[in-house]
Amino acid sequence: MREQTPTRDVGPVEPPYPAYVATRRSFRQPGFRPRSTALVRDHRGMGAERDLGRLLAGMAPELVAGEYVFVLSPSPGMPDGLHPVATVSEDEGLTLVLPRHEADRAGLHYDYLAARITLRVHSDLAAVGLTAALSTRLADAGISCNVIAGYHHDHLFVPVSQAAEAMATLHDLAAGNP
Repeated sequence: MREQTPTRDVGPVEPPYPAYVATRRSFRQPGFRPRSTALVRDHRGMGAERDLGRLLAGMAPELVAGEYVFVLSPSPGMPDGLHPVATVSEDEGLTLVLPRHEADRAGLHYDYLAARITLRVHSDLAAVGLTAALSTRLADAGISCNVIAGYHHDHLFVPVSQAAEAMATLHDLAAGNP
């Protein structure tokens, strides 16, 4: 029988990100406190994290294999044979985020070739500051980023040519490095 390690509740984790607290007024005002730092449970009992410090420390970025593109659907609705990872309905039409090989096979035009990074932390959709922290850190490194929030995880689309740099930047952010 394995010996169990005692656990203790350490409460909200104060993020080790003083650069964001001190210099990013639009990110976090002095004295800012989120309404709740509780772990929120979804309808299946899975916990979704709201605390920014825990979200950043536990983001566990994963580079997903393949290349992705953003295209405009050639017709209303979903074209047959395409399997987008995300869709966005806009006044101008339906945007599809597709694996590159599907867009190439369908002859669809794209300008932006992206790598996909999935944050494995289960973030609450009401969490405050995660997208701001990620996009600010990546922008400071000169990396463009398009973020799509799923029910359980956030997905970042960065230029393929900067995927390794983006991963290193996110790992530094998770480790609390300025």
